[in-house]
Amino acid sequence: MNIPNTSEFKNNPEENIIKGFDFKNPPSQSLVDQCVHCGFCLSTCPSYRIMGKEMDSPRGRIYLMNAINKGEANLDDTTAPHFDSCLGCLACVSTCPSGVQYDQLIAAVRPQVERNQPRNLWEKFLRSIIFNLFPYAQRLKIFLPLLWFYQVSGLQTLVKKIGFLKYFPRIASMESILPPINLKSLNKKYPDIIPSKGEKKYRVGVVLGCVQRLFFDSVNEATVRVLTANGCEVVIPKTQGCCAALPAHQGQENQAQSLARQMIDSFADTEVDYIIINAAGCGHTLKEYHHILADDPQYLSKAKDFVSKVKDIHEFLAQIEFTAQLSPITTDQVKVVYQDACHLLHGQKISLQPRQLLQKIPNLELKEPLDNALCCGSAGVYNLLQPEVANELGEQKVRNLLNTGAEIIASPNPGCSLQIMKHLQLQEKNIKVIHPIELLDYAIRGQMLQ
Repeated sequence: MNIPNTSEFKNNPEENIIKGFDFKNPPSQSLVDQCVHCGFCLSTCPSYRIMGKEMDSPRGRIYLMNAINKGEANLDDTTAPHFDSCLGCLACVSTCPSGVQYDQLIAAVRPQVERNQPRNLWEKFLRSIIFNLFPYAQRLKIFLPLLWFYQVSGLQTLVKKIGFLKYFPRIASMESILPPINLKSLNKKYPDIIPSKGEKKYRVGVVLGCVQRLFFDSVNEATVRVLTANGCEVVIPKTQGCCAALPAHQGQENQAQSLARQMIDSFADTEVDYIIINAAGCGHTLKEYHHILADDPQYLSKAKDFVSKVKDIHEFLAQIEFTAQLSPITTDQVKVVYQDACHLLHGQKISLQPRQLLQKIPNLELKEPLDNALCCGSAGVYNLLQPEVANELGEQKVRNLLNTGAEIIASPNPGCSLQIMKHLQLQEKNIKVIHPIELLDYAIRGQMLQ
């Protein structure tokens, strides 16, 4: 392994001024020491595969953490970009033969970067928009009518034709993943409690999400119908907000903790058996609340209790008795390719369950893509903050999905779906991208897929 000399990472080696991690939860040296630098992670790391630099791999980043911990390198504008380049896909965690908990290491480093490494004005402005808007559905709702007008008025077509946004690549990235706006989601209100169809076997809560409820509310509707069709009474607290995935993945520690507390309080008195989530990234974060709130003695016990109830929708349906009858969703056999979302596959270790559920649908042939464990490049807001790397990953992912010959792409995460739809459009392919639970919902209701 060709590791650079640590002296090149020091801001002022002549004066020996070291800017290291602060004392608030730096990456654990004992976890850092578990890495034996074998390099098994390199081939599975999306940033390393695109960028080809050792320091943009898990092994390289752990080397930097070790050097900064020991005062041999600085946390500065030379080293911080290598931490920013990480997608947080956790493929390295699945691959590592030594069981290195890279997820906990990068989760500790992100807040350190945010606290101790200054951003330029444009970076601060962009991140301010993202973190003050995206996790708050009520704020985001304000902009939906404007975005709807932008799409239906022809303004979007004109902007793309002129090519004006090419001068603002990150704004262009935001615009490129914008799905068709449906204003019905603005005023959508779910009942507090939705009864089961037939005998009640479970009482479950459902997390609606932020992006999911505004841009993919059909997934939430399908989730409720599939649950009630399988003996679940569904509880939907109106006080629930964001799951905290977006700020947690980007080191916004205080915001993530605040949102986690709000979510826990929302379900505190609901007496549910399980808390169900249908978005991969959200589900992984919900299961990490005991880590996010580890330093909060008032909420840590509540967080552990909350985490013990959280189930991904596929995970839950696979473990209960699936009683709903399924009908074909097409007149002829249909080829469907399932796209593994990173935080479902690597974060939650859920892979077989979605496939098993899809295979229950008559006339459905499930296809497998090449490199199914490689990230699509969405990674929360990574495709907005690091658009060049994200675009290369998105192009590769869509090419592999298309090569299966499938007519439908089943995607269990809204961010992945947006990224895949963008690159399908860029490759001029008209293929439906749909959540696996929506396919199950069609089959339960006996409806043909349009």
